[in-house]
Amino acid sequence: MLKTGWVLLTFLLSSASVVVQAASTCSGLSCFFRGQLVEQRTSLRLSASDFTKLLNTNATGQQLLQVAGTPRCDIEIKYFRYLTIGGAGEPTMSSAALMIPGGGASCTGPRPLMLYAHGTTTYRNYNIADITQTDPANGDGAGEGIAVAAIYAAQGYLVVASNYAGYSGSPLPYHPYLNGDQQSADMIDSLRAARFAMALPDPANKTRENGKLFVTGYSQGGYVALATHRALQAAGINVTASAPGSGPYALGAMADALVQGEVDLGSTIFTVLVTTSYQHAYGNIYRKPGDFFEAAYAPGIENLLPSVTSMDTLFAKGKLPSTQLFSSTPPAPQFASLTPPLAPPLAPAELTPLFAMGFGTASLVRNAYRLSMLEDAIANPDGAFPTPTAAMAPAASPAQPLRQAFRRNDLRNWVPRSPVLLCGGHLDPMVFFFNAAIEQAYWKNANVAPGLTSVLDVDSAPGANDPFAAVKAGFAQAKAAVAAQAVQGGATDGGLSAVLQVYHADIVAPFCMVAARGFFGNF
Repeated sequence: MLKTGWVLLTFLLSSASVVVQAASTCSGLSCFFRGQLVEQRTSLRLSASDFTKLLNTNATGQQLLQVAGTPRCDIEIKYFRYLTIGGAGEPTMSSAALMIPGGGASCTGPRPLMLYAHGTTTYRNYNIADITQTDPANGDGAGEGIAVAAIYAAQGYLVVASNYAGYSGSPLPYHPYLNGDQQSADMIDSLRAARFAMALPDPANKTRENGKLFVTGYSQGGYVALATHRALQAAGINVTASAPGSGPYALGAMADALVQGEVDLGSTIFTVLVTTSYQHAYGNIYRKPGDFFEAAYAPGIENLLPSVTSMDTLFAKGKLPSTQLFSSTPPAPQFASLTPPLAPPLAPAELTPLFAMGFGTASLVRNAYRLSMLEDAIANPDGAFPTPTAAMAPAASPAQPLRQAFRRNDLRNWVPRSPVLLCGGHLDPMVFFFNAAIEQAYWKNANVAPGLTSVLDVDSAPGANDPFAAVKAGFAQAKAAVAAQAVQGGATDGGLSAVLQVYHADIVAPFCMVAARGFFGNF
């Protein structure tokens, strides 16, 4: 979920910014209604040919160009702020990017609109609209923004991409991480505000919506995209199709796997973000931070992330352990086989050695808290993990507060009425691929219309008449290149460790994004 090493391009280009105030009597939060456009400005205009030249200026841009294809549309990027809510329903403000294609007839006039949800970031000022990286620390935002612009906007999609509450331009002092109700509300509010922005007089802009609404996102954004599809459907708003990528949809199962020792890469960061989020929303995850976090980390941890300080610095200062989520001492004798796990369920064997990295003597989470979750998982088991049931449903009535919060935000509680493609890679060490398999199995048991939902593993061999054969072939080449480079550098494991380090964010992500574009092209 963490976008370490996403495609990073620095555009050697200064962009003129024009600030346009929305027509409104509101100022800040003094007059509140959700989706109100507060402010917008154009941050970049770029022709298709200039975008192509810029992508060709370095190797990462050239790789993105190969995956995305040559830009065929000019793009205009607007940064805007809008009113929304926080995790406890409190009024706040968020920001987003509006990417508008332009140029020839195939890029202007009525165009499909896409909601894009970004992945996990720890940078407080994350801004997906800042693709020129005017903020040197905004590598995550610039990298993901460039990919979204190249894969979607430059190919003719109107794109609305929220930065989320708690990030750029937002006064909220925390981020409502994996809060399905809040994050979907935030996305829908960004859509409302973007429509206000597009309705403002602009003689130069001939692009408008054509009535098709797509939803996509990756990692955390995969979860947010599916939650947004659910919320739009519940509100009676038609979604043409959605294509979430590598998201933790089955949150209850994912959390139980984590507590039972399947410690994913980035787990210490994700744990701080999600517990802070749920504590703000529900107020019962702990009485004080020291009930959950070890004493070495508890002071100030509720305000630690997101931050303007780099994770390397926070790790170096001892604010957070880099990998050790749990103690290497079992919380009770009966859980020794889970500390670390000897035979983890639903996980590929290749990931088992990684799980051991999540245990140590300087761990983040108190053993007593882990024990409470383990005991509750036995008393109130999830329907998919560790032992799958026919329904594949979340735990019916967990008693432990954090497990209750995960169940509350689990996306196994609805059935889509429009097409969904769940994309990912089966070796993902950050967001386990079983999330997609569990969600699909839940829908099947809930009698979703046949063929309406599907799962794509980009890390698999193409089948006969496979519509994603090119995506799978491209992924295989990228994966092989990483492994070969590692072997040349002295790796003795065939490059597996190197592949796993970049698997989620660097090689699965762009191919799932291109797969989403291909999927949407069917409608």
